[in-house]
Amino acid sequence: MNLHSNIIGEGKPFIILHGFLGMGDNWKTLAKQFSEANFEVHLVDQRNHGRSFHSEEFDYDVMAEDLKTYCKTNNLKEVVLLGHSMGGKTAMLFATKYPELVNNLIVADISPRYYPVHHDAILEGLSQLNFSELKTRGEADKALSNYVHEVGTRMFLLKNLYWIEKGQLGLRINLDVLKANVSEVGEALPIHATFQKDTLFLRGDRSEYIGEADETIIHRHFPNSKITTISNAGHWLHAENPKEFYKAVMNFVS
Repeated sequence: MNLHSNIIGEGKPFIILHGFLGMGDNWKTLAKQFSEANFEVHLVDQRNHGRSFHSEEFDYDVMAEDLKTYCKTNNLKEVVLLGHSMGGKTAMLFATKYPELVNNLIVADISPRYYPVHHDAILEGLSQLNFSELKTRGEADKALSNYVHEVGTRMFLLKNLYWIEKGQLGLRINLDVLKANVSEVGEALPIHATFQKDTLFLRGDRSEYIGEADETIIHRHFPNSKITTISNAGHWLHAENPKEFYKAVMNFVS
């Protein structure tokens, strides 16, 4: 099965992979900017997310194969590949397995190392949304606030809401499978995986996802990489400081 995507612009292929519980449309504003610089931007929904297919299988191996199928179906070669968080893990593995398909790799605020599970409250909150009772987005937001206190995080999560039919809300994500396989999200890149081409790691100055201790492992897997810090930004660096994020990406791909 092929992944759903929204393709914006014309030019050199540029694939963007969202993070856990996100979707390609989270990147639409930046995608429009990249398209104005002569890129054909593919906002891809990874499996069990957005409008892409649901599957009981969920790990980085199958997500990398999904992306290979997507590239083959769309005749994409020598792509610019950008992935954030979970999408960054998919992008790293894909680049190490299929380097001939990737020209430039950009990884946003994630390291190749293992990360412990830390989405418990979010997943529990989403699981407790009772759509037989909740009839508006406002009601869903109020219910979710009992588990997720940060307004920006709730706004991000509630983008997964959609109208199944008139008066009936639901979630696009395959929540049961994501809950059952959440440990896969933190899995490390295979120890011997390497990618020799130019790679850019971007980290938020307020984020703890890429620290000084991560620099050694990054350069071991990606010997031709550099690490750039985006100011005034946490883990959602592309949303918190989009101007600096855009500039860093464009300086790299140019």
